[in-house]
Formats: sequence, structure tokens, C-alpha cells
Amino acid sequence: MLKLMQLEIKKHKLGWYARGAAIAVVIISFFMWLMPYTEDYGEAGFNDYVEALSAAGLIVRAVFIVFASVLISRFIIDEYKNKTVSVMFTYPVQRKKLIIAKMLLILSLTFVTMIISTFIVILVFLVVNSQFHFIEGKPDGALFLHTGIQLFIQTLCATGVSLIPIYFGMRKKSVASTIVSSVFIMLLLSGNAQGFSLSSNVAIPLILGAIGFVIAYLSFRNIDKTDMV
Repeated sequence: MLKLMQLEIKKHKLGWYARGAAIAVVIISFFMWLMPYTEDYGEAGFNDYVEALSAAGLIVRAVFIVFASVLISRFIIDEYKNKTVSVMFTYPVQRKKLIIAKMLLILSLTFVTMIISTFIVILVFLVVNSQFHFIEGKPDGALFLHTGIQLFIQTLCATGVSLIPIYFGMRKKSVASTIVSSVFIMLLLSGNAQGFSLSSNVAIPLILGAIGFVIAYLSFRNIDKTDMV
């Protein structure tokens, strides 16, 4: 499986993804610097560190769910749309194994990128906050531990959620449908109504993450028996 994943990396050359992720982290970090200000310049927008760190994690997850849809489009949808999947299926490897390798690579890239990006964005925010004092006081170890565990679980769930666009993309073998559905999911998860968002309750991301894995399984469960090109 690892060898198949390595072949996918060589085939698709992920330099574009790394560059895109780096640009996204810079933009998110800058946005986090602007968020503490409301219409009245200088008025704090975050009540405490927990709110600030949670916001950072939420924005990163939302952005990289869209990035995951681009990976899905390149690794899977494009293969079907351009009929190159028929060549791939001539390899002496089970079709299901090939698709699983692709999805494991997408999941791994999405999860690792979310974790690293969240860490960088939070670190930048803390450094900037130490100079401008958006939030008074200093965060303690207990806060980092509690928030870190929560962000880790939410990131794991978001990785599963990132598979949901596969369903929409595979229906018509459409790259546009894949990406548009991921944007809709991003808006749904990051939306905030009177302080409540779908991501604020851990149970909801867990359920959506599980749905993502189920959708991925159902999309390719009969791939060894059916010509899906």
C-alpha cells in the first residue's frame, strides 16, 4: 500500500499542493491578526485564548477541506473524466486496492497539513499577540493541553468530512461538483449563528466524519465488479 501511495506522489508531483498550503497558511495567519479588531479600531474581537485558538483551528480545517477536494479531483475524478483510470486498472493490482491507496494518500496529506498549519497559525498568533496584546495574560499548559486535544479530535473528524465531496464528484465525474460541494461543506461547518457553529459540538464533526468514510466506501464498494469509467 505504501508503495502504491509513493507511486501516486511521483505521478501527481505535489509541489503545487505544498506551495498552495504555504500561501494559505500565510493568508490565514494574516486574517487571524485582523480578526481581533472589530469596526471600532483597537477593540478586541477574541474574549480569551480558547476562543482564539479554536477560531484558528476552525479556519484551517475549513480551508483544507477545500484543498482536499482538489486532491480528490486530481487523484480520482480526473482519472475517470479523462478515461486514464482504465489504464490504471490494467495493473496487476486489485482496483479496490488502487483506490484505497489514493484515498489514504488524500487523507494523510489532508490530516498532516491541517495539523501543521494549525500549529503554525496558532504560533504566529501567539507571537503577534505577545507584541500587540489582543488578549491579556499568558496561556498556561493546561489550556494548551485541553485545546490541543480538542483541535486534534476536530481535525481527525474534518479529515473524514473531506471525503464527502467524492459522492458529488463521482455522480457525474465532475471536478466542479467536487470542489463546489466542498465549499458548501466549508461554509456549513464554519458558519456561526449567535455564537453557535456545527464545529462547536464535537459530536457533530464526529458524525460528519463517519459519514465521509461511509460515503467513500459506498462510492467504490463494487469497483472490482463494475466498470465505472
